[in-house]
This record gives sequence, structure tokens and C-alpha cells, in this order.
Amino acid sequence: MRLVRHPVLCNYYVTYRCNARCSFCDIWEKPSPYIQLADVEQNLRDLKRLGVSVVDFTGGEPLLHRQIHEFVGLAHDMGFITTLTTNCLLYPKYAEKLRGKVDMLHFSLDASEKEVHDKGRGVACYDFVLESIRVAKELGERPDILFTVFRENLPDLEAVYRDIAQPNGLMLIINPAFEYNSVETGEQLSSAELDYLSAFGKKRGVYLNEAFIQLRKDGGNHVAAPVCRAASTTLVISPSNELVVPCYHLGEQKFPIEGRLHDLYHSPEVGRMIALEGRLPQCEGCTINCYMQPSFAVEINKYFWQALPSTLKYNVQKGTWKRMLTR
Repeated sequence: MRLVRHPVLCNYYVTYRCNARCSFCDIWEKPSPYIQLADVEQNLRDLKRLGVSVVDFTGGEPLLHRQIHEFVGLAHDMGFITTLTTNCLLYPKYAEKLRGKVDMLHFSLDASEKEVHDKGRGVACYDFVLESIRVAKELGERPDILFTVFRENLPDLEAVYRDIAQPNGLMLIINPAFEYNSVETGEQLSSAELDYLSAFGKKRGVYLNEAFIQLRKDGGNHVAAPVCRAASTTLVISPSNELVVPCYHLGEQKFPIEGRLHDLYHSPEVGRMIALEGRLPQCEGCTINCYMQPSFAVEINKYFWQALPSTLKYNVQKGTWKRMLTR
């Protein structure tokens, strides 16, 4: 049964450019412009009309955009829940300007040892993560540690939790890696390793969407009976001010927004693409967290019930439920 029939999330790509070279991502290979403030202002107004509640300013590396603090500030003041994930290379520079404007601030950290983390990210950023934690705490911010899990770094999870997240009073978010297009993430986690993650996710100060684990055990999305609701729950806006449908990772079609996001989303052309969400050939076996997370939140099924406890746990511990009540 569908609970919510309007989009709830916007993945707003401020640029595809990135100052890291992560082995599990290809976005940094793309040429890219930067979004414009006038477009952001108009699109946020339309997102509000469409019923969107969360705006994730993403990239690339979002802090490469010199106006990023203006974007998140505008969205925050309009009542959106704002999120931003950074590799931390530029966070100390922008920290003061971002203060109080990002509801869910995520610092990426995938290993407990500097050499291992920096190798995976293709650039020396481990020390910047630790410095960013210090700076954020001094400013009264409450960032999360976002740990992207692969088979090769699974043994590091405990050390990051014990030595970095817990001593600093930070939430540890477990983000199971996913494959898309030609990007490979190594050998897939076994059933036993997925069970280990499930148990770890129950620790104090740890967030893991349990539905991610079940989806992987089920072989991902299946086109015959799709669980993915990417296009109907999530709007993807490109740095070129295009609506990308059904999702960034497939990017089947791109529609110029031209100041008419609300009407464009309800147009027949976009509607036909929304109807294909989770049903395209490349959707078979998909486990992309960015779109499964909102998909699990809008429809009552087994994934909804598995996702609910961890979602409540995160929002209670972070206090974001207060923002949701005042929207």
C-alpha cells in the first residue's frame, strides 16, 4: 500500500566535479558546470510545491561550489531538511559559513588507518576528516561518520566505531557499497558478512538501514515486481539545471528545467519515465541506496517495516524529528 504519492527527496547535484578520485565512483571523471543561485531559488520553491521535505546537496564534492553555504542556508530557512556529504578536504574552510544550516552533515571515512583510507579515496584526506571533526565539534555541529562498506574494509568497521565515532560522540552510518554501470566495488558481501553488519547496526550510535541488508539477500530490485520507487520519490537535478529521470545513476533522460520544475515533473513526458521506475532492464538487481532509502519510506511492505526502526533511531538520536514537526 502506497503511503505517500509525492516526491519526498531531492538529490541536488551542485557540480559533478570532485577533488578526490575514489575507486568506487566515476562521477569525478565527468566534465561539469556549477549550479546557479537563481535556479536554486526557483527550484526550491517548486520543490516545496511538490511536497519534497529533504534536499541533499551533493556532487561530486559539494564544497567545491563557493556558494554552497548560500544554497543550504536558503533551503534550511525554507523549512527543508538539509543534508550534505563531504570528503572533508574543504570542510575546515567552509565550516563557519555552513554552521547551523546542515541538518544531516556526513563526513566520509572508510578506514581506521590513514594509508588505507587515502588509497581508496585517491587523495590524502584522512587527516582532513579528523581535523573536520575537531572543527565541527568546536562549532557545536554534530556530523556523522559515513562508512562505505566493502568486503576489503569490513574488518575496519569496529576500529572506526571504537576509536573515532564513539570517542567524539558521533553517529556512525553504515553505507553498504553498491555497483552501477561499469563501476565495480569488488567482491560482494556474503550472507554471513551481511549478518555481521546487521548485528553491528544494533550497536549504540550506529545507523544501518536493515532493509538494505534484506534487499541484498533478495538479489536486489526485480523488474517483475520492483521495490524501487526512484523517480516518484526522488527528484534529481543536475548541475546543468536538468531533471534527470529516473535516477542519476541510470540517467535515461534529461529534461531542461527552465524555471518550470513543478509543471515539468507533472508533464506526460516525465510521467512516462516515472512509470518505468524499477522496470528498466538495468534496474534488475539494483541495490542503489540513494533511491532505495526513500522507496522504503513511502510504501508499506516488508522493507518498510525493516527500515522503520533504524530510521526512528537515527532521527531520535540526531534530533531531526524536531525539524520535521516544525516544517
